[in-house]
Amino acid sequence: MLDKLKAPKGAVKNRKRVGRGEGGGSGKTSGKGGKGQTARSGGSIKPGFEGGQMPLQRRLPKRGFTNANKVPARIVNLGRIALAFTAGEIVTPETLIDRGIIKSGKGPVKVLADGECKVALTIRANMFSAGAIEKIKASGGAAEVI
Repeated sequence: MLDKLKAPKGAVKNRKRVGRGEGGGSGKTSGKGGKGQTARSGGSIKPGFEGGQMPLQRRLPKRGFTNANKVPARIVNLGRIALAFTAGEIVTPETLIDRGIIKSGKGPVKVLADGECKVALTIRANMFSAGAIEKIKASGGAAEVI
């Protein structure tokens, strides 16, 4: 009975027949409007083209540089670590993830000097700022680079 199958009503539409006379609704210019570049086959205008006028992206000055090789670090402030850990604990990226201080993911962990550190902690991270190392050592702790 496969030869008797039919699509449901309204599922099949007739294709648009262009250029078959004005009575069809899309005769004469076949839906392409008037004359000009866009009325021609293959005639398209590139994005940003302004008719020969110098395009905006070329008129504006270019400044700066983006390093393609930069590895974005997950940053943690020292004050946040000091609140979450007690004296004598060892702080690693895994323990930071467990306590919800940083999100799990890729990239090195960098400790910054923002905040106060009154407890002696051993902090193991990929990177430290110079101020963070000073504060950690002043509180009696240790900063170890992984």
